[in-house]
Order: sequence, then structure tokens, then C-alpha cells
Amino acid sequence: MNPRQNEILQLVNDRKRIQVTELVEIIGVSGVTIRQDLTYLEQEGYLKRVHGAATTLQIDDIDSRLEVRFDIKQALANKAADLVAPNETVLIEGGSANALLARTLAERGDVTIITPSAYIAHLIRNTSANIILLGGVYQPQGESLVGPLTKLCIENIHFSTAFLGIDGFHQDTGFTSRDMMRADIASTIMAKRRRNIILTDASKFGQIFPSTIGATNNISVLLTDDSAPKDDISFLKAQGVTVYFG
Repeated sequence: MNPRQNEILQLVNDRKRIQVTELVEIIGVSGVTIRQDLTYLEQEGYLKRVHGAATTLQIDDIDSRLEVRFDIKQALANKAADLVAPNETVLIEGGSANALLARTLAERGDVTIITPSAYIAHLIRNTSANIILLGGVYQPQGESLVGPLTKLCIENIHFSTAFLGIDGFHQDTGFTSRDMMRADIASTIMAKRRRNIILTDASKFGQIFPSTIGATNNISVLLTDDSAPKDDISFLKAQGVTVYFG
């Protein structure tokens, strides 16, 4: 994704829906160029084109998000599963790549999985995994549990590794989330100072969303694909984050 396309995507995410004519005026290039960029961004799974405009995807529809870069996300999930020892207890917060990780671990059958994601719990319900679903306020679209009760559950349950989902990363903001309440849950998980692992494909780099999930130096491991920007990877390593590529 080039800088112009990144700017277009940021505008679409900020406004939810934006006209091609507005993008032409803001970006300062021709309508043909804007439409070519929108076609590319739609093909890559970043947004949806409608007549004369572009809109955000239904960002909390995990089934739709799973289909975007599925092969990359499954490769990341497989690599992440290798980081989990037999009989380990892990917390999996949410996100499409983490849902695939949960399924991969559940099929192994030798891990206890704690999650505030009803989607993940449902996805692995027919496996032999030991599943602990945390309580809280139910968010229907993302099928996540959030709020004070979820935080209380996290504070009073024990695990050795946590896998967290994110929506964006920028050196100025760290890892960020679209959803303030999910970001609050992620911050609570990170505050326990276990092995905190971010699992994300490289499309999230360069994007900024409203809520930071916590200090970058509280992240133990980043697992991403090898198209992640080299300067961002160097920055994270300088913060003490171990980086693996799936």
C-alpha cells in the first residue's frame, strides 16, 4: 500500500463513507487514480466500493474478516500455536487471526483456552479443548464480552500467555483499537504482565485508531508476516519486542 492509498483508507475509516469526488478534492489527484486506488483497496480487503463512493467493511463481522488474507492469517496462527506448550493455559482476547489460533490450539486438545470472545468459544465448542468463557457485557456484532465484569474476571484468573488482537499500529501511538471497550479489556490483560503476544497481518501497520491498548514495552512478542514495514519492525525491536514472521 502506497502513502496515497493509506491516506485514502484512513479517510474512509474516519468517515465510514466518502464520495469519490471528495477524495479527488482532498487527495488532489484525478478521479481515475482514486478509482484505481479504491479498486486495489477493495481487492485487498480494506474497504467496500459502492456507486460513487467507498465505505468501511463491517469491521466487527469476524466471519467476513476471516476471509481477508485467510492463508496469511492461518500461517500466523500455526506459527503462534508453536509458541504454546502442551498443557499451557492461554488467554485469547479476540480478532480474526486469533480465532484461527484458537481453533488450531483447540484441535490439538492439550491447552486450556480462556477468552472474552463468544465467537471464539462457539468456534471451538466441538473440540476437546478446555474452554473458559469470561463474563461481561455482550457486544452483538463482534460477539465480545467487555466492561467491568470482564475486567474483574481477568484480574482474578490465571494464565501464562495472552494473545491480543489489534486494529492498527503507528510508532506515534503504539498498538491501537477501533473499540474503546475492547481496548480497555486488552489493557487489563496486559497489566497482568504475562507473555503478551500480538498476532496480526501486516495490513494493520501505518493505521491509527482511537484507543491505545497499552504501552508497547509491555508486549513480549509480535507475530506478523514479512511484508510488515522494516522501520516499524526495527522500532518495535528497540522497544524490547521479539518479532517472529509467520
